Amino acid sequence: MSEGEQLRVMVVDDHPMWREGVARDLQEAGHRVVATAADGKEALSRFPAARPQVLVLDLQIPEPDGVAVTGEVVRQDPSVRVLVLSASGEQSDVLEAVKAGATGYLVKSASRAELLDAVRRVADGDTVFTPGLAGLVLGEYRRLSDVPAAPEADTETPRLTDRETEVLRLVAKGLSYKQIAERLVISHRTVQNHVQNTLRKLQLHNRVQLVRYALEQGLDDDQPG
Repeated sequence: MSEGEQLRVMVVDDHPMWREGVARDLQEAGHRVVATAADGKEALSRFPAARPQVLVLDLQIPEPDGVAVTGEVVRQDPSVRVLVLSASGEQSDVLEAVKAGATGYLVKSASRAELLDAVRRVADGDTVFTPGLAGLVLGEYRRLSDVPAAPEADTETPRLTDRETEVLRLVAKGLSYKQIAERLVISHRTVQNHVQNTLRKLQLHNRVQLVRYALEQGLDDDQPG
């Protein structure tokens, strides 16, 4: 998204002052808060009509909790970006949220500027984590990728172009779209197009799943070029 572009955002948190504060910060930054909710049930009932591009979500909300809400909204709309904003930085909470489909995870000690930057970046397709958490997530995917997958009978591997593979390798290294564009001397939009084409070919829904696929294929290893 371009700087200053208005986003449709939904905020879910069971603490009224926190929920209203986040919504106010987003509105003051020029975004449109299309809905708020205090618990999982309310969030899921309002989500279809609100159609947010980004869902800012606390994990510790009355049932269904944030992990369950994440999984359900991503199932309903694979294009939605879920940014978790939680008091917890526990490894188990982070990994559960990411596995459910969250593309960002900030702890509530994050500044207003960090929150607004994270909302813009997840809307752009980047994965955003509080410092220290990104390495934890990538480390877990590395561990999972060491477990051999069961062979699939007669499944043809999708064919990626050399450029798509190159972009995918840089995604797996944790580079943002902006950094990839600078590295390859191409536009930010071209990077996004390559990623979207790759997601479609691999039948994946978001960048987190793409990183896991890349790690499973060993594409994060240093290669010449």
